[in-house]
Amino acid sequence: MTLSSSDATQLRCWAEIDLEILRENARACSILAGGQCGLMAIVKADAYGHGLEHVVTALANEVDWFGVANVREAQRARIAAGSDVSVLILSPPTPAEIEAIVAGRFSASVSSEQEVTAFSEAAQRTGSVAKLHAVADTGMGRMGAQGNDFLKLAKAIRDTPHCTLEGLETHFPSADEDPEFTANQIDRFQHLIEQIERDSGCEIHLGNSAGLLGFHQTTPFATLARPGLALYGVSPFEEPDSTLHPALSLKSRITLIRNVPAGTSISYGRTFIADKAMTVATLGVGYGDGYPRHLSGSNTDVLIGGERCRLLGRVTMDQIMVDVTPLEKQPNCGDEVVLIGRQGEEEITACEMAEKAGTIPWEILTGITSRVVRIYHGG
Repeated sequence: MTLSSSDATQLRCWAEIDLEILRENARACSILAGGQCGLMAIVKADAYGHGLEHVVTALANEVDWFGVANVREAQRARIAAGSDVSVLILSPPTPAEIEAIVAGRFSASVSSEQEVTAFSEAAQRTGSVAKLHAVADTGMGRMGAQGNDFLKLAKAIRDTPHCTLEGLETHFPSADEDPEFTANQIDRFQHLIEQIERDSGCEIHLGNSAGLLGFHQTTPFATLARPGLALYGVSPFEEPDSTLHPALSLKSRITLIRNVPAGTSISYGRTFIADKAMTVATLGVGYGDGYPRHLSGSNTDVLIGGERCRLLGRVTMDQIMVDVTPLEKQPNCGDEVVLIGRQGEEEITACEMAEKAGTIPWEILTGITSRVVRIYHGG
């Protein structure tokens, strides 16, 4: 569910997305990529939880391509952006998707000559051309062809009727963790593509967010960069990037405030027992909204009145409890609580939440469920 209004007074949990910040992040990514390199905005998984249709519409004039995971996402992106937009399906297609991909004039990533044959047959049946991107497996290990098999794959696309070699791609598995391996990966991919006969319009792309932020100067041969996390204002590196700003804030409300005596247990499993009298606020958010259960017992904070308040006990499906005893100004039921975002001088980032939950910011953002209403600003 989404709302265009900023009126969230009746909502227990909602996300606010600033589309102008999103566009600013896209411009920052474009500057990093360089004037000769276009952008493919990665909008899979409902645009990392930000809402695919709204994000695609906001970025339609800022980027050159959109990257998705499956044909249904491709269809949604095409409707949102218009019939001329270029959309690449990044994941291997299921056999049942192939004809819809070709008929929809979407581009597909392929790893084998068998896939090329299947696309050719579908293109012949539909009277279309299959637009294919050959994937080189240079270290990711989840799809693509290695070494000489990649060269054969590119040639097969070129030589197969009803198919066109539209792009050459690979993917970084550890650009945010292993610069030496990544540099070697870039060299190997460049050596491979230099051996391939291709048209001048053939796209070459390998730079995800970490690749773009950390290695853009070493990939001048690329024609596209593929920012995902960076586009939404989050750096994959430990140090935040000052040119990027989070586009999403996650918020909730206080639904109940109680004074409890020492010895009171809080939430399932009685993992927290008050050692003194406390004021406890119940919030209308839980793992049913995508607030991770693994935040339980991990010194997690929320923001109330611009101050940090500690999560107490286990996260439940629909509610969490926090300690508001130390607050100088006691809150009221209905007050806004920030789970991700800024309030006053304090800020909780998706990266902080991910660290406390023992996961990654990608999972935090994509895990925000459909029960959470999205409210858009800057459209």
